[in-house]
Amino acid sequence: MVDISTAGVALGAAGALAAGALATAWAQSTIGAAAMGMMAEKDGKEGQVLLYLALPETMVILGFVVAFLIISSLGGAGAK
Repeated sequence: MVDISTAGVALGAAGALAAGALATAWAQSTIGAAAMGMMAEKDGKEGQVLLYLALPETMVILGFVVAFLIISSLGGAGAK
């Protein structure tokens, strides 16, 4: 049987990861559209576009780290 506090911690960790993933998806969709327009008008901007598309991925990585820290705060309380 799952304790209510364990379920709350799991939902908090899932929320942290989901928020980072949704924010990254939104940022990459807007950046991708603008980057394609920039590449259509100016040659030689592929490296800059790649950098702009890679930067939002840090939000997912940070969301994963926060979720991991939330789950690890349970310690031995979750395993019974």
